[in-house]
Amino acid sequence: MFGFKTIDVVPAEKKQLNVHCKFCFPTLCMYIYLFIYLFIYFTFTSRRNAGILPSLEDLLFYTVAEGQEKIPAHKFLTALKATGLRTGDPRLKECMETLKETLKNTSDGVTLDRHLFKKCVQSNIVLLTQAFRKKFVIPDFQSFTSHIDELYESARDLSGGQVADYIPQLAKFSPDLWAVSLCTVDGQRHTVGDTKVPFCLQSCVKPLKYAVAVHDHGTEYVHSFIGKEPSGLRFNKLFLNEDDKPHNPMVNAGAIVCTSLIKVRAVMNFLKMMAGNEYVGFSNATFQSERESGDRNFAIGYYLKEKKCFPEGTDMTSVLDFYFQLCSIEVTCESASVMAATLANGGICPITGERVLSPEAVRNTLSLMHSCGMYDFSGQFAFHVGLPAKSGVSGGILLVVPNVMGIMCWSPPLDKLGNSVRGIQFCTDLVELFNFHNYDNLRHFAKKHDPRREGGDQRVKSVINLLFAAYTGDVSALRRFALSSMDMEQRDYDSRTALHVAAAEGHTEVVRFLLEACKVNPVPRDRWGNTPMDEAVHFGHHDVVTILQQYQNNYSPPAGADEKESAEQSIDSLL
Repeated sequence: MFGFKTIDVVPAEKKQLNVHCKFCFPTLCMYIYLFIYLFIYFTFTSRRNAGILPSLEDLLFYTVAEGQEKIPAHKFLTALKATGLRTGDPRLKECMETLKETLKNTSDGVTLDRHLFKKCVQSNIVLLTQAFRKKFVIPDFQSFTSHIDELYESARDLSGGQVADYIPQLAKFSPDLWAVSLCTVDGQRHTVGDTKVPFCLQSCVKPLKYAVAVHDHGTEYVHSFIGKEPSGLRFNKLFLNEDDKPHNPMVNAGAIVCTSLIKVRAVMNFLKMMAGNEYVGFSNATFQSERESGDRNFAIGYYLKEKKCFPEGTDMTSVLDFYFQLCSIEVTCESASVMAATLANGGICPITGERVLSPEAVRNTLSLMHSCGMYDFSGQFAFHVGLPAKSGVSGGILLVVPNVMGIMCWSPPLDKLGNSVRGIQFCTDLVELFNFHNYDNLRHFAKKHDPRREGGDQRVKSVINLLFAAYTGDVSALRRFALSSMDMEQRDYDSRTALHVAAAEGHTEVVRFLLEACKVNPVPRDRWGNTPMDEAVHFGHHDVVTILQQYQNNYSPPAGADEKESAEQSIDSLL
C-alpha cells in the first residue's frame, strides 16, 4: 500500500528452527497515521466543546447577525438569496421547514436567537457554509448576475426575426417575449424576463432524448443506427450518409431513429429528474398540430423504413407519434435551465444531487451539441461561441457551460436559419464578456472576466483587508473573514496583527471580537517588540487596556505548533 516491502528477520539462534519474525512496515505506518488522526480529532473536539473554537453554526450566526443578539428571519433569507440559493431548493428543505416551525413558536414570530438559529441551520450547515464562504463555482454571484441582466437588456432591444407560424400554437406567441434563466452546477439560480411562461421544447428535446438513449443502451448500440457527423444540409432533408444512416441525432432523420430506441415513460421520468422535479408539461394541442402538419417528417419516416434504419420490429407510425409528442413537451426557462445544468454537471442534477445520466451519455451529448446543435449555424456558433447548445423553432436555446452552468434563453422571433435572434445575440455577448469559450485561455486572456474566481489575488489582499477592517472598526467584515477561514493572526511586513491595529485605534468591539470569537493571541509582538497592550497604553485607550489585561491573565499558549495549525484550519476540517 505504501510501497514498503515485508522484511524477514531470522535471528541466528532460530535459523535451525526456520522460524521467521516478520515486521510489516505498512502496518506500523498505518498505526502512526491513525494515532495522528485521532490526536488531531480529539484535540479539535475538546477545544470546540470547551468553547475555544466556534462551531460552523456559530460563525454563520455571527456573520449574519452583525453584532446583534437576534437575527430577523428575512435578513437571513435575503443573505441566502444573495449567494444564488433559493429557499425552495430541495437541498434546503429541512432547514426551511425547521425555520418555519421555529418562527411559529417564537415570541414575535420574526427573529431568531443564536440557539434557535443553530437549530434551524444544523441539518444543512455544510451547504450553507459553502454558500456564505463563497465556495460555489460563481463566488461573487451578485456581480455576475448584474452582468447577465445587462446582457439581457442589450438583447431585448433587438428587433427583427419572424415567429414560427407553421402551426397555430407557435404563431400565437408575442414577439416581445424574452427570458433568460441560469442554474450553476452548485444550484445557484438566476432568472430575468418571462421565465415562467411555458413553451414547447421542439428541437431542444433532441439532445435530451439522445442522452437517454445512450444512457439506456450505450454508445456503440445507438451509433449502430445513427452517425456522428454534421450533415452540411438542412435539418429536415431526406438524406442519409454513405452507410445509409442519418448523419447525427440533431437532424430530423436522426432524431426519429433515436426516438425508436427509447420509451415514452422513461423519457418523461428522465426529463423530470433532469429538471429537479420542476415544471415539465405537455401540450396536446401542439402535438395534434405537429402530427397534422408533419408530412415531411412522415416522408422521412417512410424513407428510413425503406432503408431499414430502424431496429427490427419497429412500428414507424408509432415512432412518429412519439416523435411529435416529444417535440410538444412543455418547459419554462427556469426548469429548462436546470436540465442544461444537469448536462453541465456530468449528469447529476445540481438541485437534487441525483445522478440522472451516465458520464458517457453526457459527454457524447455535449460533443454532438457542439458540432451539430444549431441547425445550419452550427459551425458559426462553434466558432464564435464555442459552447454546446441546441436551438428549437419555439425560440429556445439550451446552452451548456461544462462544469459551470446551464442556461436557457427563450424568445420566439427566429432568424432565417431558425435560431432565436435575441438568444444568439445573448450567447455571443456572453462569451465576449466572460471566458466561457472552450478555447479561451484562462491564464492569459486578460481582457475577459472569469466569474469562477474571486476578484483579485486573495492571498495578497487578505492581510490588507484584515488590517484595514481592524483600522476602521468594521466588525461585520471581520466576521465574514472569520467565516471564510481567514487566519485572523496574519501579520504585515512589520509583524503587526489586526489586534495591534485595533488596540492602537481604540476599537473595543474589534478587540473583543478578535479575542472572544477568534481566540487570537493577545500578546503578539511586532518587529519592535511591542504588544497590543503597549499600543493601547501608548495611545491612552484605557477600555482596551482593561480588556487585554483580562485576556492576558487567562491566556495560555497552544501546546504545540500542530495544535495551533489544527485550530487555524478548524473550519476547513469540519468540511
